[in-house]
Amino acid sequence: MLDHVSITVSDLAAAERFYDAVLAALGVTKVGSSRGWIGYGARCDAAHPERSYLSILPGDRPEDAPRRHWCFKAPDRAAVDAFWRAGLAQGGRDGGAPGLRLEYHPSYYAAFLLDPDGNRIEAVCHRNEAVA
Repeated sequence: MLDHVSITVSDLAAAERFYDAVLAALGVTKVGSSRGWIGYGARCDAAHPERSYLSILPGDRPEDAPRRHWCFKAPDRAAVDAFWRAGLAQGGRDGGAPGLRLEYHPSYYAAFLLDPDGNRIEAVCHRNEAVA
């Protein structure tokens, strides 16, 4: 559904460490960075309309909005776990430990983090996998 998303953070260096870690855990490629931008994923073009892209830009600390969040697809439940651990190790805060969220559907396995600026992010795997 989404082609690209841009978010702002007040500390680009802290955000880069955090997003490098959590997105690498999900297999998302970093495409570049500079003093005013960080990019992940791949931009769409005529040959690849299915791609998605995330830009992180410097700006004011976002206003608190507990219901606003971005959710990234994870290839499996182990990647959701790795996303959550990596985020905590890089200055993120726990927003919901990895686990099933049965209120959505029986296989909805997700974890929630707040990035160093308080942006709420999620990783989800929809696959029906056995929980270890």
